Amino acid sequence: MPASTVPLAAPALDTGDTAWLLAATALVLLMTPGLALFYGGMVRTKSVLNMLMMSFVSIALVTVVWLVAGYSLAFGDDAFAGLIGGLEHAGMVGIGPSDVTGTVPTFLFTTFQLTFAILTTALISGAVADRTKFGAWLVFVPVWALLVYVPVAHWVWGPGGWIANHLGALDFAGGLVVEIASGASGLALCLVLGPRIGFKKDAMRPHNLPMVVMGAGLLWFGWLGFNGGSALGANGVAAASLFNTLIAGCTGLLGWLFVEQRRDGHPTTFGAASGAVAGLVAITPACGVVGVPGAAVVGLVAGVVCSYAVAWKLRFHYDDSLDVVGVHFIGGVVGTLLIGLFATSAMTGSAAKVGLLYGGGFGQLGKQLLAVLVVAAYTFLVTYGIGKAIDKLMGFRAGADEEMTGLDQTAHAESAYDHGVLSASPVARKVAP
Repeated sequence: MPASTVPLAAPALDTGDTAWLLAATALVLLMTPGLALFYGGMVRTKSVLNMLMMSFVSIALVTVVWLVAGYSLAFGDDAFAGLIGGLEHAGMVGIGPSDVTGTVPTFLFTTFQLTFAILTTALISGAVADRTKFGAWLVFVPVWALLVYVPVAHWVWGPGGWIANHLGALDFAGGLVVEIASGASGLALCLVLGPRIGFKKDAMRPHNLPMVVMGAGLLWFGWLGFNGGSALGANGVAAASLFNTLIAGCTGLLGWLFVEQRRDGHPTTFGAASGAVAGLVAITPACGVVGVPGAAVVGLVAGVVCSYAVAWKLRFHYDDSLDVVGVHFIGGVVGTLLIGLFATSAMTGSAAKVGLLYGGGFGQLGKQLLAVLVVAAYTFLVTYGIGKAIDKLMGFRAGADEEMTGLDQTAHAESAYDHGVLSASPVARKVAP
């Protein structure tokens, strides 16, 4: 039978790949509650519940967007020159339990990608902590997910997406889609909302460092599924990505502490948590395309560079409350660009996709740079427009009185540390002065 007439074999489900991606999906979903704790510990006591809520509500809102149209536009067949997918799977139409993407059920692939969209959207909240109307956030999340995250995801990971298929830039697990998109968007919202009351005057230190470390630990744990799961199979690339992720988190932590010791005379717990996250951010795009030495360097460079970058907000007067720009945007840029230096053919599977230090010339580095510039510009400009529109229609920033009182009380009528019931108990009355 001529080859042209041989029917193509239907994609076959692999139980090992499916089992691994089921676990990885759960790990990535856990990252959003981990982020909530990480951010919640970093703000002052009067806004901790609000930070938790901004992350948790993102899970619900982004899921609805993903089901209605997000998945189809991101991962449906290309509909317009690599820029966006079609609507053939809007509302999950045409997808059933027997459908397979690669070697895993399509429903599982859909859910795995959904957890990325949720986390990316929640990341932005850290840039505008302490001063955002919760109602405005409820509007921003679905609009941003649909207009910003979905197109960029299609460019990088979708069928026919222009960044992967035409430009040839590499982003294994989300340096462009997750880190740069959230960081540039965070900067845009910082400029829309303006700085917090007392910015550069009042001490705005983390109120609960144990919570910060716990959140960072959960993020690190989930990141193994975030990066390892992006291989979409239980294979050597998944193992290498997971190992590279662990390495970069460690070198990022050490790099940040080294800077603190030299600059400030003491390494801090907050610095350790931030350095680990910086290393994890940077290795995200590179974990599946660089070798172990490259992963170590990527994490170290990110830890050092991001430790300085978080102070840029004081120089340029943009109030990035929880350092989304300094860690996620800068870390994402570092990791995405260093692919152009450290990508190896053993990891990419192609002699044409090799970094400068492995004999690939400047070609891949140039592709990575162009991808960074386009994604950063698009996400910044569109987010700025969304933010301005919401601000004009309903007001994006909380009022001065609400900000001073704290959003826990004014937006949610709750307090994270209200021990009034305990103090009114008979035991408490006996020991009260």
